[in-house]
Amino acid sequence: MSLKTTIATGLLLAAIGASTAAAQSLVYCSEGSPEGFDPALYTAGTTFDASSHPIYDHLAEFKVGTTEVVPGLAESWDISEDGKTVTFKLRKGVKFHANDQFTPTRDFNADDVIFSFDRQGNPENPYNQVSGGTWEYYAGMSMPELVESIEKVDDYTVVFHLTRPEAPFIANMAMDFASIVSKEYADAMMQAGTPEMLNQAPIGTGPFVFQVYQKDAVIRYLRNDEYWGDKAKVESLIFAITPDASVRYQKVQAGECHVMAYPNPADVQAMKDDPSIVVMEQEGLNVGYLAYNTKVAPYDNPKVRKALNMAIDKQAIIDVVFQGSGQIAKNPIPPTMWSYNEAIQDDAYDPEAARKMLEDEGVSDLTMKIWAMPVQRPYNPNARRMAELMQEDFAKVGVKVEIVSYEWGEYLDRSKALDRDGAVLLGWTGDNGDPDNFLAVLLGCDGVGASNRAQWCYQPFDDLIQKAKVLPTQQERAALYEEAQNLFKEQAPWATIAHSVVFMTMRPEVEGYVVHPLGGHIFNQVGLAQ
Repeated sequence: MSLKTTIATGLLLAAIGASTAAAQSLVYCSEGSPEGFDPALYTAGTTFDASSHPIYDHLAEFKVGTTEVVPGLAESWDISEDGKTVTFKLRKGVKFHANDQFTPTRDFNADDVIFSFDRQGNPENPYNQVSGGTWEYYAGMSMPELVESIEKVDDYTVVFHLTRPEAPFIANMAMDFASIVSKEYADAMMQAGTPEMLNQAPIGTGPFVFQVYQKDAVIRYLRNDEYWGDKAKVESLIFAITPDASVRYQKVQAGECHVMAYPNPADVQAMKDDPSIVVMEQEGLNVGYLAYNTKVAPYDNPKVRKALNMAIDKQAIIDVVFQGSGQIAKNPIPPTMWSYNEAIQDDAYDPEAARKMLEDEGVSDLTMKIWAMPVQRPYNPNARRMAELMQEDFAKVGVKVEIVSYEWGEYLDRSKALDRDGAVLLGWTGDNGDPDNFLAVLLGCDGVGASNRAQWCYQPFDDLIQKAKVLPTQQERAALYEEAQNLFKEQAPWATIAHSVVFMTMRPEVEGYVVHPLGGHIFNQVGLAQ
C-alpha cells in the first residue's frame, strides 16, 4: 500500500526550531516560494528544488554531483543508427505516491511516460491548457518539432520517434521538465473537475512524498518508504522559505535550519571562519545577464544594445555585488563548458563611446526600465543593488532608469511578455551540461515569448544551433557553437554580466550533501549525524 499523506493548506507550526529539526528531520532554508509543484510548467530553480527533485523521477537521472547520465525510471535505452528512434525499457515495480484524494491502483508504466510528454506537446490533450498551458521548457527545447510521436510497445517499452537526431536527447530526459507524472492521477482529477491538483497536490514516484505547503512559509515532505531506489536518509524534509539571506544565516547559526542556499557574498568569509558552520563552494555552471527586449524600440537596434553594454561597468558590479565570488562574463555560456569561445573580445567599458553611439543612432532622452529579481541566485546575489549600479552607469550616458520588481512567480511570468518594456535581470544554471541548454533554450527562436527573455530570433544564429543539435560528435558541434557565440556578441541581445562561484552553507551535523553542478539542491542522500 502506498504511503498516504494529508493534503491541506491549514495551520502549520509558526516556527521551525531546533526541537523540530530533530535527527530524522532535515530543514532546508530555501530562498523563495515555488511557483507550483508541476515542474513541466516552469523553469525556475526554486520550483525545481521543491518539486522535481524530491517528488518526481525521470527516465534518466543525473548522478548527483556530476553531469553523468544514469538510468532512472528507464533501466536502459537504445538509440537507432540514424539517431531518430530512441527505445526506453522501463523499470518494473515502481510505486506512485498517494494522498487523501487518490490511491493508485497500478504501478508506473508506459502510459505515464506518454502522458507526461503528450500533455506538453499535444494541443488536443485535455491537460494541455490546464494551468495556462505554458509549457515553456518543452517549447524552448524545440520538443514540439523534435518529437514526431511516442509509441507504447508494451507496458514497459516506450519508443520516441524523432524528426531528426538530437545529440543531447538522453540528457534532456533527465531534466526537470521531463518529470514523470501519473496518468491515473491526472485522469482522476480531471474526472473530479480539479485538474489543477496535479500542480497543487503533486504525486510522483520520487524519494519524498509531498505532505503540505503553507504559501511563502513552509513545505513539508515525508520519506517515501516504498521508493524503488536508495531510500532517503531522513524521515522528513522541511523547506523553511526564507527570502532574506541574512535571516537564513541566522537560522543556520541558531540550529533552526540545517542547510541554506545563496549566502550573501559579504557573509561568506565570516561563515568560513566560524567552526560551527560548514561552507562548500564550487565553480558554477551559470551566467547572469541583462536581457533587452529586442522587439521593442530602441532595443530592436543592435547598435543601441551595444552602446548600452559599453555603458555598464561590469568590474564595479563584480566588486560590489559579488565581492570576490564572481567573474566578468563575455559569453552566454560559462567558461567551464565545452565549446566556450575564448577568442571573443568583451564589450569595453567606455561611457563616452557609448554616449556617442546612442547619439549616432538618434537615441536621446531615453527612459528605460530595468527589472530586478526579488530572489538571490549565485549568478545574481543582489539584483536590486546590481540594477542600482546600472542605473548610475546609464545616467552617465543620458539614459534614465526606473527599477521595477515583482514577486518571483509574477516576475517570471511578466518578463515573458513580447511588449515588455526595457531589460530584465535574469540568469541561468545549466540543466544538462550541454551548450544547447543555454544557446537554444535562452536565445533560440523557439524560446521567444517564453524562456528567451530577449525575445530575440536571429535566423543565422538559430540555424547554427539547430544544426549543432543533430551533429554526431562534440568536436563538430563545438565549432558551430563557437560561431554562434560570435553572432551573439555582434548582435548583443544581452549584456552578459557574470559567472559565479556557488556557496552552500550548512551545519556540521549534515552528512552527504553534494554541491550539484547543475544547480539543484537534492536531499535524498543527505543525513544528519546523531
